[in-house]
Amino acid sequence: MAIKPIIYKLRIAISDFNRDYYNSVNLTVALHPSETLERMMVRIVAFCLNAQENMTFTKGLSNIEEPDIWVKTLDDLITLWIEVGEPAPDRIKKSSRLAPKVEVYSFNSKSDTWWHQSKNKVSQFKNVKFYQFDWQQVQVLATFVGRTMDWSLSISGDTVYIAAESEECELVIKELT
Repeated sequence: MAIKPIIYKLRIAISDFNRDYYNSVNLTVALHPSETLERMMVRIVAFCLNAQENMTFTKGLSNIEEPDIWVKTLDDLITLWIEVGEPAPDRIKKSSRLAPKVEVYSFNSKSDTWWHQSKNKVSQFKNVKFYQFDWQQVQVLATFVGRTMDWSLSISGDTVYIAAESEECELVIKELT
């Protein structure tokens, strides 16, 4: 019998001072059986960093043809493709052809090695931006996990501040160039 995903519900008040975007979102997020809590939390933060109309989580790990998050127009054109993790250069190349804007959020302890090995192969794609979260900060954020979560998330400069019911942390976003 297949292991089923674990479902999490979030209510997030987003204050993005960089984009002058202020909104509350209700998210239902499925943790894939092979996904870590840290990766799921980075997916949620990536969603908030780019929050906009028509943004959705995809089947992600369950469907290799889809990113983790995307924005599609009403006529089904992809306008934003978001990957979480350290995708292969071929996947980045493919996504850069399918969407005018691609963002990759790297986060784990091997992130520096991945970037060092991939940088020359992927820096040619002008519509792709690469970001990195500090692994230790992501691990702290993963301790916030509950089946239902209520967050206040503020984005200012290169820092995301997250306040949960009884905890708070910050994540620094580093743009990789």
